[in-house]
Amino acid sequence: MRRLYFLAPDIPTAKAIVDDLLCARITWRHIHVLADHSVTLEQLPQASLLQSSDVVHALERGVALGGVTGALLGLVALAFPPAQLAIAGGAVVMLTLTGAGFGAWTATMIGVNEPNTRLERFREAIRTGQLLIMADVPALREHEIEELIAQHVPRADLEGAEPTSPIFP
Repeated sequence: MRRLYFLAPDIPTAKAIVDDLLCARITWRHIHVLADHSVTLEQLPQASLLQSSDVVHALERGVALGGVTGALLGLVALAFPPAQLAIAGGAVVMLTLTGAGFGAWTATMIGVNEPNTRLERFREAIRTGQLLIMADVPALREHEIEELIAQHVPRADLEGAEPTSPIFP
Protein backbone atom coordinates (compact mmCIF):
# COMPACT_ATOMS: atom_id res chain seq x y z
CA MET A 1 0.00 0.00 0.00
CA ARG A 2 1.08 3.54 -0.72
CA ARG A 3 -0.25 6.72 0.88
CA LEU A 4 -1.03 9.50 -1.59
CA TYR A 5 -1.29 13.10 -0.37
CA PHE A 6 -3.51 15.72 -1.98
CA LEU A 7 -4.09 19.32 -0.90
CA ALA A 8 -7.49 20.79 -1.63
CA PRO A 9 -8.13 24.54 -1.35
CA ASP A 10 -11.73 24.12 -0.16
CA ILE A 11 -14.42 21.61 0.88
CA PRO A 12 -16.04 21.20 -2.59
CA THR A 13 -12.65 20.29 -4.08
CA ALA A 14 -12.00 17.85 -1.21
CA LYS A 15 -15.42 16.25 -1.79
CA ALA A 16 -14.64 15.89 -5.49
CA ILE A 17 -11.34 14.16 -4.69
CA VAL A 18 -13.02 11.81 -2.21
CA ASP A 19 -15.78 11.03 -4.74
CA ASP A 20 -13.18 10.17 -7.40
CA LEU A 21 -11.32 7.97 -4.94
CA LEU A 22 -14.53 6.16 -4.04
CA CYS A 23 -15.35 5.70 -7.75
CA ALA A 24 -11.86 4.23 -8.20
CA ARG A 25 -12.86 1.63 -5.57
CA ILE A 26 -10.72 3.02 -2.76
CA THR A 27 -12.72 2.23 0.35
CA TRP A 28 -13.91 4.90 2.79
CA ARG A 29 -11.66 3.56 5.57
CA HIS A 30 -8.57 4.12 3.38
CA ILE A 31 -9.32 7.82 2.88
CA HIS A 32 -8.45 10.35 5.58
CA VAL A 33 -9.06 14.11 5.53
CA LEU A 34 -7.22 16.46 7.86
CA ALA A 35 -8.07 20.14 8.24
CA ASP A 36 -7.71 23.03 10.66
CA HIS A 37 -10.03 22.98 13.67
CA SER A 38 -12.04 25.86 12.22
CA VAL A 39 -13.05 23.79 9.16
CA THR A 40 -16.01 21.43 9.55
CA LEU A 41 -15.58 18.20 7.64
CA GLU A 42 -19.14 17.41 6.67
CA GLN A 43 -19.57 14.11 4.83
CA LEU A 44 -15.81 13.63 4.57
CA PRO A 45 -13.79 10.80 6.19
CA GLN A 46 -11.99 12.53 9.04
CA ALA A 47 -8.45 11.53 9.90
CA SER A 48 -8.30 9.52 13.09
CA LEU A 49 -5.86 9.88 15.95
CA LEU A 50 -3.54 7.40 14.21
CA GLN A 51 -3.18 9.69 11.19
CA SER A 52 -3.16 13.07 12.91
CA SER A 53 -0.94 12.36 15.93
CA ASP A 54 2.51 10.86 16.41
CA VAL A 55 1.17 7.91 18.40
CA VAL A 56 2.49 5.18 16.06
CA HIS A 57 6.01 6.59 15.94
CA ALA A 58 6.00 7.08 19.71
CA LEU A 59 4.76 3.51 20.23
CA GLU A 60 7.61 2.10 18.14
CA ARG A 61 10.19 4.13 20.06
CA GLY A 62 8.63 3.29 23.44
CA VAL A 63 8.63 -0.46 22.81
CA ALA A 64 12.23 -0.41 21.62
CA LEU A 65 13.61 1.77 24.41
CA GLY A 66 11.54 0.09 27.14
CA GLY A 67 12.50 -3.39 25.95
CA VAL A 68 16.20 -2.54 25.84
CA THR A 69 16.04 -0.94 29.29
CA GLY A 70 14.18 -3.95 30.73
CA ALA A 71 16.66 -6.37 29.17
CA LEU A 72 19.62 -4.43 30.57
CA LEU A 73 18.05 -4.36 34.04
CA GLY A 74 17.41 -8.09 33.80
CA LEU A 75 20.99 -8.80 32.80
CA VAL A 76 22.32 -6.63 35.62
CA ALA A 77 20.04 -8.45 38.08
CA LEU A 78 21.26 -11.77 36.67
CA ALA A 79 24.91 -10.78 37.09
CA PHE A 80 24.46 -9.14 40.50
CA PRO A 81 21.46 -10.79 42.16
CA PRO A 82 19.91 -8.63 44.88
CA ALA A 83 19.86 -10.03 48.44
CA GLN A 84 21.30 -13.39 47.35
CA LEU A 85 18.17 -14.28 45.32
CA ALA A 86 18.53 -16.86 42.57
CA ILE A 87 17.57 -15.16 39.30
CA ALA A 88 17.28 -17.15 36.09
CA GLY A 89 16.62 -16.32 32.43
CA GLY A 90 12.87 -16.09 33.00
CA ALA A 91 13.37 -12.97 35.09
CA VAL A 92 15.33 -11.36 32.24
CA VAL A 93 12.54 -12.15 29.79
CA MET A 94 9.92 -10.87 32.23
CA LEU A 95 11.81 -7.61 32.84
CA THR A 96 12.27 -7.16 29.07
CA LEU A 97 8.55 -7.61 28.41
CA THR A 98 7.61 -5.40 31.34
CA GLY A 99 10.00 -2.69 30.14
CA ALA A 100 8.61 -2.90 26.59
CA GLY A 101 5.04 -2.66 27.89
CA PHE A 102 5.80 0.26 30.18
CA GLY A 103 7.75 2.02 27.43
CA ALA A 104 4.89 1.54 24.98
CA TRP A 105 2.34 2.89 27.44
CA THR A 106 4.29 5.98 28.47
CA ALA A 107 5.47 6.86 24.97
CA THR A 108 1.95 6.46 23.59
CA MET A 109 0.62 8.86 26.22
CA ILE A 110 3.16 11.42 25.04
CA GLY A 111 2.76 10.70 21.30
CA VAL A 112 -1.01 11.08 21.30
CA ASN A 113 -0.58 14.80 22.09
CA GLU A 114 2.11 15.43 19.48
CA PRO A 115 1.32 16.24 15.83
CA ASN A 116 2.30 13.62 13.26
CA THR A 117 5.91 14.27 12.21
CA ARG A 118 5.24 12.84 8.73
CA LEU A 119 2.74 15.64 8.11
CA GLU A 120 5.04 18.49 9.14
CA ARG A 121 5.43 19.68 5.54
CA PHE A 122 1.65 20.23 5.32
CA ARG A 123 1.27 22.15 8.62
CA GLU A 124 1.30 25.63 7.09
CA ALA A 125 -1.13 24.71 4.30
CA ILE A 126 -3.57 23.26 6.83
CA ARG A 127 -3.27 26.38 9.01
CA THR A 128 -4.21 28.55 6.00
CA GLY A 129 -7.44 26.58 5.49
CA GLN A 130 -6.47 23.94 2.96
CA LEU A 131 -7.56 20.33 3.43
CA LEU A 132 -5.13 17.42 3.32
CA ILE A 133 -6.52 14.23 1.79
CA MET A 134 -4.56 11.05 2.49
CA ALA A 135 -5.49 7.97 0.48
CA ASP A 136 -4.04 4.51 1.05
CA VAL A 137 -3.99 2.86 -2.37
CA PRO A 138 -2.48 -0.35 -3.77
CA ALA A 139 1.05 0.35 -5.02
CA LEU A 140 0.21 -0.95 -8.50
CA ARG A 141 -2.63 1.59 -8.86
CA GLU A 142 -0.74 4.64 -7.60
CA HIS A 143 -0.14 6.30 -11.00
CA GLU A 144 -3.62 5.43 -12.25
CA ILE A 145 -5.25 7.16 -9.29
CA GLU A 146 -2.91 10.16 -9.48
CA GLU A 147 -3.86 10.65 -13.14
CA LEU A 148 -7.57 10.19 -12.40
CA ILE A 149 -7.53 12.90 -9.74
CA ALA A 150 -5.40 15.25 -11.89
CA GLN A 151 -7.82 14.80 -14.79
CA HIS A 152 -11.10 15.22 -12.89
CA VAL A 153 -10.05 17.69 -10.17
CA PRO A 154 -7.45 20.06 -11.62
CA ARG A 155 -7.53 22.26 -8.48
CA ALA A 156 -6.13 19.38 -6.40
CA ASP A 157 -2.41 19.48 -5.72
CA LEU A 158 -0.69 16.09 -5.63
CA GLU A 159 1.85 16.34 -2.85
CA GLY A 160 3.59 13.00 -3.24
CA ALA A 161 3.37 9.46 -1.94
CA GLU A 162 5.06 7.27 0.63
CA PRO A 163 4.66 3.75 1.95
CA THR A 164 2.06 3.33 4.67
CA SER A 165 3.18 2.23 8.11
CA PRO A 166 3.47 -1.57 8.24
CA ILE A 167 1.76 -1.73 11.65
CA PHE A 168 -1.50 -0.15 10.46
CA PRO A 169 -2.03 -0.85 6.74
